[in-house]
Amino acid sequence: MMRIDSHQHYWHYNTDDYGWIDDSMSAIRRNFLPGEFAAVLKQNGIDGSIAVQARQTEEETKWLLQLADQHPHILGVVGWVDLRSANASQLIGDFARHPKAVGVRHVIHDEPDSNFMLKEEFTRGVELLCDFNLTYDILVFPQHLPNTLQFIRRFSGDQVFVIDHVAKPLIKTGTLSPWKEYMQEIAHHPNVFCKLSGMVTEANWPHQQPDDFKPYFDVVFEAFGPERLMFGSDWPVCLVAEEYASWLETVTEVISVFSPAEQEKIMGLNTLKAYHLK
Repeated sequence: MMRIDSHQHYWHYNTDDYGWIDDSMSAIRRNFLPGEFAAVLKQNGIDGSIAVQARQTEEETKWLLQLADQHPHILGVVGWVDLRSANASQLIGDFARHPKAVGVRHVIHDEPDSNFMLKEEFTRGVELLCDFNLTYDILVFPQHLPNTLQFIRRFSGDQVFVIDHVAKPLIKTGTLSPWKEYMQEIAHHPNVFCKLSGMVTEANWPHQQPDDFKPYFDVVFEAFGPERLMFGSDWPVCLVAEEYASWLETVTEVISVFSPAEQEKIMGLNTLKAYHLK
């Protein structure tokens, strides 16, 4: 079985680009690069990863692709492309020519316009991704889920979508609705996958307990099933709450309710499928 981390980041830290890393997250106010993460993967028996954009710049996307050329454990890159550009088709094509370019993401939840993802200039760019066999990662908060559902409905079933971090539910307060109902509705679309990632930083860290996550796991297990769930760490962001091995243990424990073949899908095969990797 190939075990893959579907979601992690690299960066050269600076205060201008990473202002969202506040004092409570001081543990990740430093550089995080592939050499360090390769050792983490090896220690935990993970074979490779998907590197995901953290800044919305073409410069960072090119840098991630360069890292992927240099480090075999980077199986794919979810980069940023200006999908609103009049030149979006060429920009996407330039990105897609790289053999490890697998997807595109925009940090929707930081946009001041709550309807950003429904704007024609943005959806027009997303419509082009399918032509290049690229997946689109959806990064939103629960309040964006009504628009997320409308957004997904605009596209054919050939366009693959991935919900990052189970849409960041309010784990800290134990709130399920209306996140639960919208995730169930979104999961009715078979072209949508969901990452079991980013949950620790939505909990009451560093005091979170494994049971805090159970209601949220239960919802996505029932909604998406083992066919469309993927293990992800959100390293290094996860380190503000717990070590990599701890989150991996949590996920492997909760998915033990599935058959070995289904666990293999969650731990690697679904990532290969979602990002059109061989």
